[in-house]
Amino acid sequence: MAIKSQKDFFAGLMFTVVGAAFAIGANGYSVGSGARMGPGYFPLMLGILMAFLGVLIVVNAVRSGPANGDKIGKWAWKQIFFILIANFLFGIMIGGLPSIGLPPMGLIVGIYVLVFIASLAGSEFKVLPTFVLASILCVGSYVAFIWALKVQMPVWPTFITG
Repeated sequence: MAIKSQKDFFAGLMFTVVGAAFAIGANGYSVGSGARMGPGYFPLMLGILMAFLGVLIVVNAVRSGPANGDKIGKWAWKQIFFILIANFLFGIMIGGLPSIGLPPMGLIVGIYVLVFIASLAGSEFKVLPTFVLASILCVGSYVAFIWALKVQMPVWPTFITG
C-alpha cells in the first residue's frame, strides 16, 4: 500500500483521530435521541461524521493522487511558535496569574497582545495595519461578547477599573 498523497493522508488521519476523540468524549454525556437531544448528541454526531470523512480522505489518498506523490513540506516552526505563544499569552492576559502577582488585564489588552504577537508569525510586520486590525477585533469582540451575549469577563485591567 503506497500513499499517493501525503497531505491528504495525514489530513484525513487527523480528522479521523479528532473525530474519534470527540465521539468517545461525548459518551460521558447523556446523548438522548434525535427528537430529544441531550448534551452529548451534537459532539457525538459531529465526531462520527468527522471520523467518517477522515476515513474517506485517507482511502482516497491511498487510491489516487498526483504523479509526484504530493509530499508534505517542512514544518513552519516560526509560525507555530508565535501563534501558540500569542494564544497562551491571551489566556494569561484575560485571567491573570495571581500566583505571581499578575492581575487580569482584560479583553482589550489581551486582544492587542494576541494580534501583535501573532502578526510576528508573518513574513513582514507593519505596526499600523496590525494596530487597526487589533482595534477592529477589540470593538467586534466587545460588541459580540460583552454587549450582545453579556459574557461576564474583565474588559479592562483590574488596576484601571478598581
